[in-house]
Amino acid sequence: MKFNFLICLILLFPYCLISQPAEDNYSEISKTIVKKSLTDRKGYELLRDLCAMGPRLSGDPNLPRVIDWCSQTLESVGCDTVWRQRVMSPHWERGEVESLVMNGIKNPQLAIAALGGSIGTPLSGITAEILEVHSFEELHDKSNLARGKIIFFNRPFENGTLHTFEGYGGAVLQRTKGAVEAAQVGGVAALVRSVTSATDNQPHTGVMYYEDGITQVPAAAVGVIDADRLSRTLRDNPRQSVTLKLSCQNFPQKESFNVIGEIRGNEFPDEVIVVGGHLDAWDVGDGAHDNGAGCMQSVEVLYLLKSLDRKPRRTVRCVLFMDEEQHQTGAKAYGQYAASTGETHLAAIESDAGAFSPRGFSVDADSLVIKRINSWLPYLNLSGIEWVNRGGSGADISKIKNAKALIGYRPDGQRYFDYHHSANDVFRSVHPREMELGSAAMTILVYLISEEGLNIDSPLKK
Repeated sequence: MKFNFLICLILLFPYCLISQPAEDNYSEISKTIVKKSLTDRKGYELLRDLCAMGPRLSGDPNLPRVIDWCSQTLESVGCDTVWRQRVMSPHWERGEVESLVMNGIKNPQLAIAALGGSIGTPLSGITAEILEVHSFEELHDKSNLARGKIIFFNRPFENGTLHTFEGYGGAVLQRTKGAVEAAQVGGVAALVRSVTSATDNQPHTGVMYYEDGITQVPAAAVGVIDADRLSRTLRDNPRQSVTLKLSCQNFPQKESFNVIGEIRGNEFPDEVIVVGGHLDAWDVGDGAHDNGAGCMQSVEVLYLLKSLDRKPRRTVRCVLFMDEEQHQTGAKAYGQYAASTGETHLAAIESDAGAFSPRGFSVDADSLVIKRINSWLPYLNLSGIEWVNRGGSGADISKIKNAKALIGYRPDGQRYFDYHHSANDVFRSVHPREMELGSAAMTILVYLISEEGLNIDSPLKK
C-alpha cells in the first residue's frame, strides 16, 4: 500500500509543479516591476529631460525637436518598431501681451492668461464696464445689461466634492463656452475665474471655442485671488471699468505627428494593447503633470516590460498623442487608423490625471471584462492600486471605438487642479515615487492583459 502511494506521488509530482498557481508567478513579477520602477526611476528622468526641452503646444516651432526626441527615446527603450503618424493640428500663439487693468484705482493690475484659441484685442485694448455673473442662466436673465460690457464669469470650482474632476466639470463650461455666451448677449469680451481648486493667483488657461455665425470676442482666465478682488471692487462700484489687452492670435493648421512605438507580441501579434498620453501641453508651465508624466509613464511601461527579459504574448503599443488640449486631431487620426487595420485593439490605457500616487483604474467595458480586471487586484495592490471601477477612460483613447476595454489610470486627484494648465505645472512639482508607482501599476495591468487576455471564462494561464 505504501509502495503504491509512493508511486502515485512520483507520478503526480511533475503535475504539481506545472500547476503551481499563476498567482504566485504574477505576484513575483508584479513585485519585480514595482522594485525596478522605484529603483531606476526611468520615467521620472525622462520627464526631467522632456520638461527641459521647452514648449509643446500644438503648432509651436519647438515641437518638431520634441517629436524627434520622443522617437529616439522609444527606440532607446527597445521598441521593435517606432513610427510617426501625420496629423494637422491647430496653431495658436499666446503672444507677448496679456494685461487686465482696473481703471482709476490703486494696484490696478490683475493676473490673467489668454484662453487657448482666443482672438486678440485691438492694440489699444478693450475698455469697458464689467458685468459679473455666476452662470449662463444668470447671464441670460441680465442680458439687457450686457451689451457693450466685458462679461465676467465668476463661478468657483466646486470644492465640496470628493472627486476633484467633478468640481472641475461643474465649472469648466464657463471657460469653454463663455466667449460664445458673452457674444450672444452683446458682450465685447469674456473673463473667466480660473478653474482650479487652489487659492492662489496663478491664472489657469485652457481651450475655449467659437461657433460659426457668432461674433468672436477675446477671452482670458483671471487668477482666483484677483477674481475675488475684482468681484469685491464691483460690489463697491458696479460701474468699474477695465482695460483688457491680449496679443494672442490663431494661424493656419500645421503638420505634426503622433509618436508611436511598440513591442511586438510573440503569440498574438495582432492583438494590441495601447498605452499612452498626450504630448502637447499648454505653454504657461512645463506640462509636467499634464501630460508629460503620462507620456513618460507610457514609455516606461515598454522599458519595464523589456526588463523582464521575456516577450509579451500580445503587442504592446505606446502612443504619444498630439493635440489633446485643443481639438484631439491626434486621437481622431489614431482612432481612424485603429478602425482600418486588421488588428484587434484588446485594450487601451491612458494616463492623463497627473503624476500622483496610484488609486485605481476606471474602465469603460463590458461588465465581464471589468470583473476580469478586478480579479487581478491582488497584483495591482502591490503598486498601490485600491480599486477597479466602471467609468470613463480618457479623451484620446476614447476615439479607439473598437477596443474591448478603455481604461483610465486614476491617481490621487486632490492636488491635480492646483497645477492644471498653469505656471504651477513644472517638473519640480512631481514626486518621483508617486510617478514611478503609477508607471508600475500601468505595467502590471498591461502585463496581465498581455498574458491572460480579457476573456472572463478562461482560467489563469498555467
